[in-house]
Amino acid sequence: MSSRRSSRQSVQAAVKEGLLRVTLNRPEKHNALSREVLNTLREIFEAHAGDEALHAAVLSGAGDKSFAAGGDLRDLESIRSVEGAAEMASRVKGALGAIRRFPVPVVAALNGDAMGGGAELALACDFRVAAAHARIGFVQGRLNISTAWGGGIDLMRRVGPSVALGLLCRSEMLAAPEALAIGLVDAAAEPGTPLEDCLAAFLAPLLKQTPQVLRAFKALALAVRTGLSRGELDDLETRMFAATWVHDDHWRAAEKILARKGA
Repeated sequence: MSSRRSSRQSVQAAVKEGLLRVTLNRPEKHNALSREVLNTLREIFEAHAGDEALHAAVLSGAGDKSFAAGGDLRDLESIRSVEGAAEMASRVKGALGAIRRFPVPVVAALNGDAMGGGAELALACDFRVAAAHARIGFVQGRLNISTAWGGGIDLMRRVGPSVALGLLCRSEMLAAPEALAIGLVDAAAEPGTPLEDCLAAFLAPLLKQTPQVLRAFKALALAVRTGLSRGELDDLETRMFAATWVHDDHWRAAEKILARKGA
């Protein structure tokens, strides 16, 4: 069993048995996303991107009330110009982009509410697993602002423009079962079931895959997400297939099947 841990005041990160766990550690502020927090998230994900032993990453929040309450208004209130707002949005898109581009699947474990920018952070991940009491909502309209960090685009792609537009215009918070019904989250714990149990069940099939295969699947998903042409996608798929085909892990799996068949 291997374990590596780094701890900072606002974000904690640990790697254990092929799983990167990242935790927003500001429960007293509902895990609000300050620029420091967002910069640290970018640093963590970029620092671990080259770890070829990773199977997946999990992003969650401390406590049981908030995954992330959105942008830290105290930290951001000094931004008063169009240029400043645009620069901030671009910088945060870079931070969330490090999560979107992470080479293995990233799961947002919604321990509590994901609101506004917190919902955008959750949608930057590949999957979302929600606690029974968790809610998610693009409530930026309540502050008379629009989405800023790429989350509106992710939402449109995830649930379709019509459903997404309705969610944005209503600024509503969706309970876990409602979010599950429209595909906004991928799994939700039943009442009385701990989030960690639901998360473990969701992760179990992923952790059985080899890291290089997970990287191949994530690379293809990211390529589709970013709009590569069919020809470029075919080339990428072929390269990934060839690399995994010649890997020793493939031949070990094939030999087991052949042995069972008596071939």
